[in-house]
Amino acid sequence: MSTGFALSQFQDPLRPPEAPGLGRGVAFAVLVHVLLVVALSLGVHWRTQSVPAFEAELWSVIPQAAAPKAVEPPPEPEPEVKPTPKPPEPSPVDLQAQRDADIAIAKAKEEKKKRDDAEAERQKQLALKEKQDKQAADDKRKEQDRLKQEKLKADKAQKDADAKREALRQDNLKRIMGQADATGGPTSTGTALKSSGASSTYAGRIIARVRPNIIYSGNPVGNPQTVVQIRVAPDGTIIGRKIIKNSGDPDWDTAVTRALDKTEVLPRDTDGSVQPLMELTFRPRD
Repeated sequence: MSTGFALSQFQDPLRPPEAPGLGRGVAFAVLVHVLLVVALSLGVHWRTQSVPAFEAELWSVIPQAAAPKAVEPPPEPEPEVKPTPKPPEPSPVDLQAQRDADIAIAKAKEEKKKRDDAEAERQKQLALKEKQDKQAADDKRKEQDRLKQEKLKADKAQKDADAKREALRQDNLKRIMGQADATGGPTSTGTALKSSGASSTYAGRIIARVRPNIIYSGNPVGNPQTVVQIRVAPDGTIIGRKIIKNSGDPDWDTAVTRALDKTEVLPRDTDGSVQPLMELTFRPRD
């Protein structure tokens, strides 16, 4: 009787029919489990086999006696531990002496601290006084230097004043001595021994020398005048000129200064001298 037929006897008529091939599947599953159990059994049997042991005896060529067995020495007895005697309780007298000693030590520490503080304060005051003394010495030295410089300046000013007074006195002496030989009139205010200056025609001669060099084409209103200060070298060369009074006509002023630059050298006076500083007046209608 097949497995399918056996199962079909107990099948509920209301249940759905079994799938085809179910019996073969169950038989294959049972076979696989049997093979697995056999494989596990073989594996356990292979692991439990014991390794064969071999014994061998060694024989020496020359007989030798065995060494005596080592005998361990008996353990040393532990030293007897004597109980530590309890220190005797101090007497009231000893306690009082200890308190007095502690008080004395505390007082000694306090006194030492006071002495140390006093010494530190003394050192601090000494350092402060030394600093103040040094500052005072520096201030005194600076004040002395300032007074010295002021004295030097005052001495120099006094010497300069004395020199000026002496120069003025010498000038007065020379002037007083020179007046004895002076040739001026009673109303003369000069200080020279004799009168000196250009002749009455010298300025006209100079203007006549400069006039041809003036190039001016303007038409001035009236007859404005330009006053020029001229500095002259001993040989008559013009070394400087400056307009000290403008005419009001810039073209005329420029023409005059250009004419002086073009003239360069002025003629000498009748006595052959040249006035070092002169003032000349130029007018366009003269």
